[in-house]
Amino acid sequence: MSEDRKTLEQREQMTDIERLRHSASHVLATAILKIWPEAQFAAGPPVENGFYYDVDLPHRISPDDFEKIEAEMKKEIRANHPFERMEVSREEALSMARRGELGALGARPEPSKFKLDIIENIPANEKVSLYRNGDFIDLCAGPHVMRTGNVGAFKLTSVASAYYKGDEKNPQLQRVYGTAFKTKKELDEYFAMLEEAKKRDHRKLGRELEIFVLDDDVGPGMPMFLPRGAAIIDELEKLARETEFAAGYQRVRTPAIARESLYKKSGHLPYYAESMFPPMELRGEDTRSLILNTGPSSSIEHPASSIGHERSTDRYYLKAMNCPHHHKLFAAVPRSYRDLPLRLAEYGTCYRYEQSGELIGLMRVRSMQMNDAHIYMTPDQFEAEFNAVNEMYLNYFKLFGIEKYLMRFSTHDPSKLGQKFVDEPELWKQTEVMTRNVLKNSGINYVEVPNEAAFYGPKIDVQAWSVIGREFSIATNQVDFAQPRRFNLVYKDKDNTEKTPICIHRAPLGTHERFIGFLIEHYAGNFPLWLSPEQVRILTIGDDAKLLDYSMSILNELRAHQVRAEIDKGTDQINGKIQRAEQMKVHTMFVIGKRDMDADAVSVRVHGKGNLGAKAKKEAIAEILLSIKERRP
Repeated sequence: MSEDRKTLEQREQMTDIERLRHSASHVLATAILKIWPEAQFAAGPPVENGFYYDVDLPHRISPDDFEKIEAEMKKEIRANHPFERMEVSREEALSMARRGELGALGARPEPSKFKLDIIENIPANEKVSLYRNGDFIDLCAGPHVMRTGNVGAFKLTSVASAYYKGDEKNPQLQRVYGTAFKTKKELDEYFAMLEEAKKRDHRKLGRELEIFVLDDDVGPGMPMFLPRGAAIIDELEKLARETEFAAGYQRVRTPAIARESLYKKSGHLPYYAESMFPPMELRGEDTRSLILNTGPSSSIEHPASSIGHERSTDRYYLKAMNCPHHHKLFAAVPRSYRDLPLRLAEYGTCYRYEQSGELIGLMRVRSMQMNDAHIYMTPDQFEAEFNAVNEMYLNYFKLFGIEKYLMRFSTHDPSKLGQKFVDEPELWKQTEVMTRNVLKNSGINYVEVPNEAAFYGPKIDVQAWSVIGREFSIATNQVDFAQPRRFNLVYKDKDNTEKTPICIHRAPLGTHERFIGFLIEHYAGNFPLWLSPEQVRILTIGDDAKLLDYSMSILNELRAHQVRAEIDKGTDQINGKIQRAEQMKVHTMFVIGKRDMDADAVSVRVHGKGNLGAKAKKEAIAEILLSIKERRP
């Protein structure tokens, strides 16, 4: 989560529920002060699914304290105090903070130390404002609901440690989290969703269904997919290949490592250096001596032949992104306007050094396989190509039953040009206008978020909600005006002059890791037949030789059509076989006994639906094949 202070523009765009939760954080601070008057407060913003307030307090708050804190919060809500905004001079705000009056119920012996620091960092051209509810006065730019009584239903959820402003050099505070909704019904539904989410947790189901594993010896954030997980990957890649081929994409392959010079040219170094693995150094042209940089002052040398004269060193990085390699492929062949748009696609494996504390199952990893592609085009082709990419997203959403989604259009902050963003102010304006117009004209649901663009251009992050209402960030779509210029990418235009193409980076299916994590939770492991790791399991009733031969013939026919089918020839009772198949969420079971064999039939059972009765063998197999071919839900 970003610790950056919200701009006034961002505050004006806060939704009603964000205002309510922001107000709930003030009610929380009021309650804590009623119990512990010495508490010092830092920041208390609304966040995804709730709010928090950072507090410095000798007493260690625990969930055991939540009941009495919530009781004080309820008193403040019943009091129905108005939220009063007061604009003050910077000097007056500093004086109040020195008297301990900010983030407090009145003057105190100790100054409001965090509020003093925040005031010092408020931009000079921004008005300083306070908000009062009852006796509580806080430094705050707002906005809030009208009265404390409008806060509605709330609940404290957890407490954690957090450094002030997210910097480990600063004091460590206690971060008290809560959530709030307009009604108790919404609050109850939210916690019911959380309970369902625990059952659907991809880490739990991924282990139980033998989809993926994480191993300490391999390394944190480096998932490995078991055969059942690899089956899902194969299906997703097949889907992507078919979809992209139909849309005119061409597939390419690139290595997982590259020289430092490539990433300097792309601009990922230095802008993206913190997210890349440390470099490897190869000494001499024969590259027989390797140094692995493992820290600022340490290295490991693997000498194959390091004795003799000094050699120059060559630095290599694991690939953190596919785009620089694709730009090189564009440049490898002379291009004409007739070649554009050129769409290069690759399921490339990338490596990013995510902080260990941010790694979460498949959702935040260090090794990822990305549904990547780069589209090179003329400015006149931009709208059509951008719309086509959006249509691809929408078709995927329909296929996977994703009914709720949102495009987050991220733009740059002009004050951070040359630092966080490439210093090309006019091109930023031009491409943001182009992207905004396409989104408006297409009617796609989107929100605009400042200061979150990629360093080389505006981007769109795709947020999707699973069937139980949990939000995921699953894909991205980026506009790039900078890298084609940095790589001197050109095409001959109609007038025979050289022009630089615009590039779209797109990954509708995101990475295998994150998208499979989403799908596990979205389907609760109950994948549709086409995507199911084990599509059919044959369960025999008894061990008669003829029955087993009949069952094996069905298995062989299914597998001849590339159906992921298995057979359980165990000698235990059929109920035990059914239970094992149900536990592994096998989509379809063919239960076969002597009566089925004699009728050249199978008894069909579908996970979650139960027994569907006997069907002719030919009909049952045909239905399986058609369902897989059509990718039925």
